[in-house]
Formats: sequence, C-alpha cells, structure tokens
Amino acid sequence: MRSLLFVPADSERKLARAPHSGADALILDLEDSVVPVNRRLARRQARDFLVSTTAGGLVRYIRINPLSSGAALDDLAAVVPGKPDGILLPKCVPEDLRTLDHYLAALEVATSISCGTIRVIAIATETPEDLSACLGGSNRRADGTYDDVYRLARSLCLLGAAAAGVVAIDTIYTDFNDAAGLAAESAAARRSGFAAKMAIHPAQVPVINHAFSASEEELAWARKVVAVFAENPGAGTIALDGRMIDKPHLTLARRLLGREPG
Repeated sequence: MRSLLFVPADSERKLARAPHSGADALILDLEDSVVPVNRRLARRQARDFLVSTTAGGLVRYIRINPLSSGAALDDLAAVVPGKPDGILLPKCVPEDLRTLDHYLAALEVATSISCGTIRVIAIATETPEDLSACLGGSNRRADGTYDDVYRLARSLCLLGAAAAGVVAIDTIYTDFNDAAGLAAESAAARRSGFAAKMAIHPAQVPVINHAFSASEEELAWARKVVAVFAENPGAGTIALDGRMIDKPHLTLARRLLGREPG
C-alpha cells in the first residue's frame, strides 16, 4: 500500500470518482472535511459505498471523529455493518486505541465479523488536536520544509511505528497543484523509512505511487539478497557484489519485494 486518498463521505460525486483514482486505499472521511450538519448523510453514504464496493478489491478505511468529540461511536455504529477494511483514528492518545479496540470488538461480534478483522491506523502526530493548530503556528518554514518541532513529531512517529512493528504512513502534502514539491517530499519520506503517503486530491496519487514503488534496480538487488541468504541459511553476513550485507539488508529486501506488483 503506497497511497491513501481522502474522500469526503458527504460528497456523492467524489465517492463515485474515488474508485478510479488509482489509489491503493481510500479513506472515507467523516471528520475534518464534513461539517456536523452533514454527518448523518456522510455516515449513510460511507456505509452505502462500503456495501457497494465489497467485491471490488478496494482497500477502504473510514476516518471517524475523535473519541473525545462524542461522535465517534455513532460513526462506528453506522459504518461497521458495511465491513470496512479499517478505521482511521484521528487526534488520539494510547488510551483511545484501547477504547477503540473494545468498541470494534463489540461491533464486529454484533455484525458477525471475525474479531480483529477491521484494522486501525492511528494518527499519532496531531494530539491533543491538529498539531500546528494546537501550537498556534505553521508547520512549514519559508522554504516549504517542516519546522523543527514537526520534524520531531514525524521522526517519533517513524520510530514508534518501527518499534511496534507496524507500517509508518507519511502525512498529506497540502498544495495539490505542486507536483514537484509532492514528489520531493514523497521521495524524502520513502528514504526515511515511510512506506506510504496520504493524498488529499486524486492528482496526487500517481506522484505518490511512483515515489513509493520500487525501481527495477532495487527489485533486482532485493532478489539477489533473498537468494544469497536462502543459499546460506546459517550465515549472519554475506559478501554480495563486493559489499558485506547482513540480516537488516534481508529485511529491507523482503520489504521491497513486497511492493512488487503481482
């Protein structure tokens, strides 16, 4: 999964176009892009979308409202019967994840879904609310790069994901007309270790998919690494093409091959 496209769930037009965006996953949004008066409509349309796309092979997440908002449980009750692939939990702290797990377990049982089927993506860099809004500042410097405190939050997210053994997903790039800036930021995110990036506009999806796809050279290297370790199962380090490689290289190689189409 390389790209995750946000889709306002109260927009019938955008929902209809979303499956053709080329994104690896869709995030049907019930939170920031939906005003409170439209929440019921958004929930209904999100559930209808889930039901209508069950057999389409799309990966479908729902961004619910924060647990602190009082609207999250209504969001979950409305969409879980549609059997989403996952829930995106915004503005969360560790206790929120435990609470969400309890909610999902109960709703999965009530909907005849195997417990643990619905996955969770936790937005861990915007607590106690959107980070820049909370701090009263801008997250970007004049040259467009992240300021220090936001770089720290981003780095901690990456390290936390690695420690937890889960995929790190990079945040959005807000200027959807700046393809060059998006490409540069996506490439930098991938170099850092992020495995995917969120998009706010369909035009961003091809750029993100390209940035997070392994090149033919990378795939060829990865196949050689996997092969040489398979031939030497007891080895901790091996010489390959004049360089020493070890088990972390094997882990990286397997990750690269996991991105290979087919």
